[in-house]
Amino acid sequence: MMTSSPSTVLNHPTHQSPTSLLPYPNSHFRIRPGFCNLMKRGKKNSDAGDRLTNSDTRTGSSELNAMMKPSLSSMKTMGLLLAVLMVASVMFSLSVVLRDPPSDDVIETEAASRVLQSRLHQDGGLSEKKAQLGNINLVPSFDKESCLSRYEASLYRKESPFKQSSYLDYRLQRYEDLHRRCGPFTRSYNLTLDKLKSGDRSDGEVSGCRYVIWLNSNGDLGNRMLSLASAFLYALLTNRFLLVELGVDMADLFCEPFPNTTWFLPPEFPLNSHFNEQSLLRNSGNPMVAYRHVVRDSSDQQKLFFCEDSQVLLEETPWLILKADSFFLPSLFSVSSFKQELQMLFPEKDTAFHFLSQYLFHPTNVVWGLITRYYNAYLAKADQRIGIYIGVSESGNEQFQHLIDQILACGTRHKLLPEVDKQRNLPSSQVLNRKSKAVFISSSSPGYFKSIRDVYWENPTVMGEIISVHKPSYKDYQKTPRNMESKRAWAEIYLLSCSDALVVTGLWSSLVEVAHGLGGLKPWVLNKAENGTAHEPYCVKARSIEPCSQATLFHGCKD
Repeated sequence: MMTSSPSTVLNHPTHQSPTSLLPYPNSHFRIRPGFCNLMKRGKKNSDAGDRLTNSDTRTGSSELNAMMKPSLSSMKTMGLLLAVLMVASVMFSLSVVLRDPPSDDVIETEAASRVLQSRLHQDGGLSEKKAQLGNINLVPSFDKESCLSRYEASLYRKESPFKQSSYLDYRLQRYEDLHRRCGPFTRSYNLTLDKLKSGDRSDGEVSGCRYVIWLNSNGDLGNRMLSLASAFLYALLTNRFLLVELGVDMADLFCEPFPNTTWFLPPEFPLNSHFNEQSLLRNSGNPMVAYRHVVRDSSDQQKLFFCEDSQVLLEETPWLILKADSFFLPSLFSVSSFKQELQMLFPEKDTAFHFLSQYLFHPTNVVWGLITRYYNAYLAKADQRIGIYIGVSESGNEQFQHLIDQILACGTRHKLLPEVDKQRNLPSSQVLNRKSKAVFISSSSPGYFKSIRDVYWENPTVMGEIISVHKPSYKDYQKTPRNMESKRAWAEIYLLSCSDALVVTGLWSSLVEVAHGLGGLKPWVLNKAENGTAHEPYCVKARSIEPCSQATLFHGCKD
């Protein structure tokens, strides 16, 4: 058993500042040869030292004056030509600027940013609002310092074996254009919001913007991420702008995913004063808004959301308020009008969450610090990283030891973990394999970590592999402040997603569902032990990288 690996700092390429480009190329002018020849003649005569008589001098002066006159005239001509060229350059520049002014979208976006920033400074100042909104970063475009994970993620996770479709790239670009045009406090947003408040449907589509508001359940982090990714895909399919209710910690966990605007629902939105959940359930009577509740155990009435007729009716509604607490993305594939688009977006159906989660969920700098410091200290130098998620509490010594034995049997059976030789106290004199493996254990119970660590500390491996076993913290997240609890949970999800292989006790935890979907991993799932004893096969590989692939949580309209 090795002690924790020393901290390793990844080398980042040095980025050079882009060189400035001059607005116009340097102009080159030709000087008439007559003037140059005259200068040469004068120099030659002076060097020769010939004596000149008065008449010669007068003659020479007359000749020189005669030759200088056209030369001076040429210089005037060149000066005039230079002035004309400079004026023409200025006029051309003005014509470009006047012909291509900044677009309305850019102006509206900058104005929206200023409006939201002014909102943050009101009612007690910026620091008080940050406690509610988190550290919202509103900038004209992305910059590295505001969200390091967006630029550094590839240094910590292996390249995805799946290829993102060019059509998905195109649709995401179109969606970002929609965000710039319809974002909070733009003219289009304000117009649509005014119509919502008044209930006036006349010219309701004049802005061309429709919205879906995702209500934050403030539940388990994994379920929120699964639900939010599902809501984003629905927004993408229906050309709606996704607005996210902040909740208590969303802005502290995730960077803004879209440039030039925010996806967070502004606090001024009349969600509680006019359109709270109870009034929406009773039917607000406002034709501008609709409410849908999609939960894990959907009733037949709620399943109507996935019916074609329901989607047709919602097309006429500018504002859709959606409450969902779990992963309903697979059910969108059952809506007939979405099928062709989904096939083009995701030729491999089970990669939908994988690509969308990597696009949407970038850890904030605080969470990214938790991730990178741990990774560099304990996991970076290993040749292979094995993630183990144990979602079973320590309930009795007998069951506890059986689960440890099953995890080790699964790992050794599929060459994920090395075998140990309990007959020898010292390693073999002939080291056959110096490969290093780092085992990362995520569990709320420290006993599992200690037992697996002790196995590789107290016994040599058969082939001489170097094994280190790690667990982020012994603390129970339930006993930590809610904000730090969510940050640590998000850090563990991300670290598990960076594994080369993943072993889990079951696929019923939203945390592990997000981890293997985000990382594009098919985890090894332990089989349920019979009578407290595990038998072959100790584990089986999941059939898909998609979350919740082992069970159908939702059904289509006709099911």
